[in-house]
Amino acid sequence: MPVCWNCGKPPRDIHFCADCGSLQPPPANYFDFFELERKLVLDAAELDRRFYALSRRLHPDVFFRRGERERQYSLDSTAILNDAYRTLKDPVKRAEYLLKENGFETGEQKSANVPPELLEEVFELNMALEESAKEEIAAALAKFAAMRGESDVEMARQFERYDQSRERGVLAEIRGLLNRRKYIQNLIETANGTR
Repeated sequence: MPVCWNCGKPPRDIHFCADCGSLQPPPANYFDFFELERKLVLDAAELDRRFYALSRRLHPDVFFRRGERERQYSLDSTAILNDAYRTLKDPVKRAEYLLKENGFETGEQKSANVPPELLEEVFELNMALEESAKEEIAAALAKFAAMRGESDVEMARQFERYDQSRERGVLAEIRGLLNRRKYIQNLIETANGTR
């Protein structure tokens, strides 16, 4: 069990020692930082509430007159707070973070990993781009946006399934859905760049 760097007693709070009030080194894990269960479905209002409460408690101005260690812990905490909030607030980034935490790679989508069901759409988009066919590009964009929406609905279903089961196999399915969604998003961005 960790002990407070200042008084040596076990802190009862993840950020502050309950006995001496000293700011503790920040936890690196985003879920731990917000004292949240490692889940894919989060209450956005609760995350916001915790973010704003921690922002006030950990802000460097609060530690202006404290020692160097606490000032540095405040700076470190604020950086982690902002990164963690951006990551956990976005369902896709949250899923990528949890997958990475569980040993799954979630790298950049490569053309060799094109989902087979998208190959025809990719071919059609490339043809439309070469011909600068605005109507076909617009139709492709609408189709890809609908596909992304379907992916988001399926991911939400799988997020709930994982939170209930905690099965590693469900994480593998989520990784596949994320890869598909990334590829679709790349297609949308490519088509948008030509309009």
